Amino acid sequence: MASVDVTIRGAGIFGLSIAWALVRRGARVQVVDPHGAGAGSSGGLVGALAPHVPENWNEKKAFQLDSLLMAEGFWQEVEAKGGISAGYARTGRLQPVADEAALALARARGDGAAALWKGRAVWEVVPQSEAGAFAPVSPSGWLIRDTLSARMHPRRACSALVAALQATGVSVVPDAEDAGAVIWATGWRGLVELSEALGRKVGDGVKGQSAALRFEARDAPQLFVGGLHIVPHADGTVAIGSTSERDFEDGASLDAQCDDLIAAARRAVPGLAGAEVVSRWAGVRPRARTRAPVLGGWPGREGHYVANGGFKIGFGMAPKVAEVMADLVLDGTDAGIPEGFRLD
Repeated sequence: MASVDVTIRGAGIFGLSIAWALVRRGARVQVVDPHGAGAGSSGGLVGALAPHVPENWNEKKAFQLDSLLMAEGFWQEVEAKGGISAGYARTGRLQPVADEAALALARARGDGAAALWKGRAVWEVVPQSEAGAFAPVSPSGWLIRDTLSARMHPRRACSALVAALQATGVSVVPDAEDAGAVIWATGWRGLVELSEALGRKVGDGVKGQSAALRFEARDAPQLFVGGLHIVPHADGTVAIGSTSERDFEDGASLDAQCDDLIAAARRAVPGLAGAEVVSRWAGVRPRARTRAPVLGGWPGREGHYVANGGFKIGFGMAPKVAEVMADLVLDGTDAGIPEGFRLD
C-alpha cells in the first residue's frame, strides 16, 4: 500500500472490525498481526452475543445495547462484501429460573427491559413446556427468554471480516512499519504492555477453555445455565464455554476443566448426552481492570490509540467499538466513548 492513513496492530475481532469501519469511510488501512487473523482469543468457539441484565442501567450496558442492535446490519454488510458467512443469527436466549424469588426478579427485569429496550427486543418469562426441545432443565419449570441475544461463530466471523477487507484491497500482513495513526488492538499481552508503559494496572489475561459438540440445533436459542454458555451454531455444532482462569502457566493447554464444562452442559440439556465432542479450545482473553473495553488515545503517545479489553463481550461490542474508534481517529471526536471506557 503506497500510502496509509491508519495502521492497526492486532487482527482479532476489535482490530478487524475497526479496519472495516475505517475502510467503509474511505481510509487507507493496513492491518498487522504476526500470528494472522483470529489467532488469539478471537479464534475461540463460543460466540455468545448476550446482553447484560436490564437493571442498574449504566453507560456500559447502554453501549452494549446499541452494539447488539447494530450487529445484524453490520454482519450483513460484511458478508455481502466478502462472500463469507459469519454465522450470525439473532436466535435469542433461554435461562432457567431457580425458584420463586428468582421468578419474581426475572419478571421485574422484564419490566425494566420493556422500558429500556423500547420494543426492539423482549425479556420475558415463559413455561419450560413452551420452550421447545432444546431447552435447559429448570427447577421452577420457568425460563427467561430474551430476543436480543444472538450468536456467531468467532472463527467464521474473523474470516468474513478478512474476506470483506480483502475485497477492498486490505490484507492482514505479518509485519509492516507504522504509518499514519496507529491503533493497538493487541489482546491480553497488549494490556500487560500498556500497564507497564503507564505504570498502573490497566488489565491482563484470563484463560478460558471451551468445546464444541456435534449436535444439530442451528435454529434453537442459545442457553445460559449457571454461568455456562451453550450456543448452537449454523454448522451443526453446539459450543460450550467457558472457564475463567486467572492463574495459569500455559494459556493453550486443555485439562479436566474442559471435561467438566461438557459434563455440566449434558446435565443442563440431557439431549446432549450422546453428542460427539468435535473440538476443544483454550486461550487467553483480554480482561481490562474495569471489565469494560479500553478505548481511546494512548496517554503520552500522540497519534496512537488503544482498543482492547473485550473480555467475554468483544464480539457483541465490536460493531459499536468500530464506529466510535473510527469517529475518534478520522474525525477527532470521542463523544461516543463512555467515560468508563477511557484510558485517561
